Amino acid sequence: MNHYLSLFLCAIALTTASAQSPVSNADREIVFKSVNVIPMDRETVLRDQTVVIKNGKITALGDDSKVRVDKGALIVDAKGKYLTPGWSEMHAHVPAVDDLAPMKEVLMLYLVNGITTIRGMLGNAKHLELREKVRSGEILGPNFYTTGPAFSGQTVKTAARGIEMVKEEKAAGYDYLKLLPGLTKETFPGIAKTSAELGIPMVGHVSFAVGVWAAIDAGYSTIDHLDGFVEAITPGIDTLAEQETGLFSSWTAYSADTSKIPKLIKALKEKNIRVVPTQAIAERWLSPSPANDYANDPDLKYMKPEDVKNWMNAKNTYNNNPKFSKEHAEAFVNIRRKLILACQKGGVQLLLGCDAPQVLNVPGFATHHEMKYLTDAGLTPYEALKTGTVNVAEYLKKMDSGVVKIGNVSDLVLLNGNPLEDIGQTKNIEGVMIGTKWLPKTYLQSELKKLEKR
Repeated sequence: MNHYLSLFLCAIALTTASAQSPVSNADREIVFKSVNVIPMDRETVLRDQTVVIKNGKITALGDDSKVRVDKGALIVDAKGKYLTPGWSEMHAHVPAVDDLAPMKEVLMLYLVNGITTIRGMLGNAKHLELREKVRSGEILGPNFYTTGPAFSGQTVKTAARGIEMVKEEKAAGYDYLKLLPGLTKETFPGIAKTSAELGIPMVGHVSFAVGVWAAIDAGYSTIDHLDGFVEAITPGIDTLAEQETGLFSSWTAYSADTSKIPKLIKALKEKNIRVVPTQAIAERWLSPSPANDYANDPDLKYMKPEDVKNWMNAKNTYNNNPKFSKEHAEAFVNIRRKLILACQKGGVQLLLGCDAPQVLNVPGFATHHEMKYLTDAGLTPYEALKTGTVNVAEYLKKMDSGVVKIGNVSDLVLLNGNPLEDIGQTKNIEGVMIGTKWLPKTYLQSELKKLEKR
């Protein structure tokens, strides 16, 4: 029996045996044969490559004829398919409960969608336990980073309490501080100062009373949702109460002055503040479309019926508000698109994030919507893909990730189509690699079936 026939027969046996379960590369190689590699360190496709994975690392990558493969390797026939780095979701939500079961479900929704890193944006002590179980391999899920309990108008009543909370969360071992609305000019400065002193970054919302200029000066690590951006370019915003402006200034965006955008972009760039747009919120929940447009969305079957009902009610409440008009909602979506494109062109690094589970945004699936919305804003597919790969690797200082190359971690997605030509191909997943585990399509499909709620 020749060498290649032996490999072929081995591949058949191993693929059949592992159809419904992850395959580990800790003890043997997993090899993608004849695959088209999208390395992401440049906009190109490396055709007909062999990529070898072992112990969670890419150990070889090259022309099929030049790469040696172990006899016991699992061969994945990837002819005509595309291998790309796994994506990161930088504004995820994991249930903040005492039970790990619902947390594991959300992690799996992300993972089956090719998302190999997430940043949980509303944490508690159980998330610290979850993080360790994911790192140890006890729980299968994306690489997990977490904020602590949120800083808001409800949790921070005094400047002293804000400072104390920063110290508590740093000592507990959280990765970031999550800021919610409701902070004031009295409570915010102490949080910001202590955050800088202790080296635990601030991320999330910009409180209306604080404003984006103070947030930039304070050195946020990431500003999420473009929060405060529309207010910063809207004349007369200081004469309005927060409740008059709407969520993310959705009621007043129609009067924004786009000539003020360059000043905002320059300030963000100078402070090296990253931006997590969560445009999926605007394009779905806060869009001019009626709730009925989303009633048959196939993603919703992974959410509990009561959650879907609440989402539909929230969408209807927004559309039925006396301040709502189709024209103003369209203006809101469009001004956000302009801001996103200005960030991209102005050198402000965008990080992929969609804020799921949130109204009409299902974990994992919504991240694919987000990439499409980034291209709708004017980014190329390559630029949109960078927001969840290269940009995140740089942000997290994980320089062995975000790019497909020898020595890098094997957090990868195998696709059936080329996302550089059609960003919608990110949803066309054939399999996912997370560290030492290969999750073939049959496994992904079986896990999704388990997660259906209705």
